[in-house]
Amino acid sequence: MTYVVTESCIKCKYTDCVDVCPVDCFREGPNMLVIDPDECIDCTLCVAECPVEAIFAEDDVPENQRKFIPINAELAKGWKPIIARKPAPADADDWTKVKDKAHLLEK
Repeated sequence: MTYVVTESCIKCKYTDCVDVCPVDCFREGPNMLVIDPDECIDCTLCVAECPVEAIFAEDDVPENQRKFIPINAELAKGWKPIIARKPAPADADDWTKVKDKAHLLEK
């Protein structure tokens, strides 16, 4: 099993989760983070750190977010690792409560 970053991360891209990851499994895209399923060790540390509750165990991903399981796997192959916390985008707080952001994902 792995952990999965879901739609809530899009345009928020807080990196609190990156600080606690012991294996550097996060990958950074233009407006979202993903988890590399081949690197994730299922430690659960990142879940509590995400301020927008975007991270789920693969088996617990809500039905309407399950499309993000293959998205994480696919994008992790091409995106670069992020190993240190960075400031969130200037407008991140404006996007925290916005739903249905999948169409805004920049690959």
